[in-house]
Amino acid sequence: MNEITQMNATGMPAATPEELPANIEAEQQLLGAILTNNDLFDQAASIIRAEHFYDPVHRRIWETAAERIHKNALASPVTLKAFMEDDEGLQALGGPAYLVNLAGAAISSYAVRDYAQMIYDLAIRRELIGLGRNIAAEASDVRVSNDPRDQIVAAEQHLYALAEQGKTESGFQTFLSAVTDAVQIANAAYMREGGMAGISTGLVDMDKKLGGLHRSDLLILAGRPSMGKTSLATNIAFNIAKAYQKGILPDGREGAVEGGVVGFYSLEMSAEQLAARILSEASEVPSEQIRKGDMTESEFRRFVEAAKSLEKCPLYIDDTPALPISQLAARARRLKRTSGLDVLIIDYLQLVRPASAKDSRVNEVSEITQGLKAIAKELDIPVIALSQLSRQVESREDKRPQLSDLRESGSIEQDADVVMFVFREEYYKEREKPGDHELEKMAAWQEAMERLHGRAEVVIGKQRHGPIGTVELSFEGRFTRFGNLIQPWQQGQEG
Repeated sequence: MNEITQMNATGMPAATPEELPANIEAEQQLLGAILTNNDLFDQAASIIRAEHFYDPVHRRIWETAAERIHKNALASPVTLKAFMEDDEGLQALGGPAYLVNLAGAAISSYAVRDYAQMIYDLAIRRELIGLGRNIAAEASDVRVSNDPRDQIVAAEQHLYALAEQGKTESGFQTFLSAVTDAVQIANAAYMREGGMAGISTGLVDMDKKLGGLHRSDLLILAGRPSMGKTSLATNIAFNIAKAYQKGILPDGREGAVEGGVVGFYSLEMSAEQLAARILSEASEVPSEQIRKGDMTESEFRRFVEAAKSLEKCPLYIDDTPALPISQLAARARRLKRTSGLDVLIIDYLQLVRPASAKDSRVNEVSEITQGLKAIAKELDIPVIALSQLSRQVESREDKRPQLSDLRESGSIEQDADVVMFVFREEYYKEREKPGDHELEKMAAWQEAMERLHGRAEVVIGKQRHGPIGTVELSFEGRFTRFGNLIQPWQQGQEG
């Protein structure tokens, strides 16, 4: 062992406190164990790769051994000698004799996983130091084009990638790994009451159609003004946050076993206005009365009790206007790291700014929708983005929205996994009220209004994992609340 340390000192000395952290002896022990017994390679390869080695010679020894082992050929000091005897780095350490000494000094083959973990952890520390130096160098480079806010976003992105995966990029995964994930999702759906793979929206018929909100999905919720997009989004956010229960997930991590932590970007309304809407729904006090403070004693008591019960709801609101997509992503990452994040809602898509100005609005929206889909995949959460519809809906006889009504529709339709439209026929019918003297028309209009009153539709125009169709919901305008619609045949089953 002393001989190895001596030779190592000639080539690459062990790290001193001023240098990057590394453990040369652990690398030597690991390589020696593998050259002695190739069966140990898989244990180490499940944790580390060539780039995790500090010593470049050790990196090349690992690569050469790995190549041999993958071909079911023997990797030993003798077989590696033929491939590495011209390696200048190895010659500086004593030539092929260094390989023999590595194998001869390997005394701890049972600790291969521990050594691999140690090498991996030190490699991550070096990446962190490198990232810190890059941040310092970028910050020192004072140029107009070098915006410090962009540097913060980029640094956060790299840090998050390191924290989540231990590396700054992910590559291919085997089909076996993908199948295992798919089976786990199906098993979770099978075990969960109601058979849902995703997070429940709290709206039974919508859950049946969507199978809940699926991780890594981008869902677009679109509608004309006054249809209730924001109301439906706040209802879903409130239902998910209210149902939140922490526990141990099937993979052993701690997380949401029911409901979830919700992040809500309110780019149009202030946080107070949004909170008032949620409180109106929870307390059953009309939102205009809350705004004016015009409440009876019993209503005010209900309002205060609802506020108390909502204190512990994990619902986080960010009402910063005109957020660039890069900032939106950075804040979502930070929220997931600090408080957890299971669902992200953006109200609404057209108010998000692209990272840089584009030559057309279509290209800007394309960058935003691609950014939102990237957030959904990176953070492994469903992202619900609200969207405006074009005015062409109003000029049609049938006002029911369709995919072509999406503003700048190409990229939204392409990037979204689910596209839904909120539609309330009552809103349009109300504006068709005939004159008081037209008795027959008035009678027909009143009959139609009675039939449509308190009803809303969510039209699912696109869904990657399931059917399209219409979900009927109840709508109480006074409390801006959507709910499960009781069908005539369900009347006797309410209890």
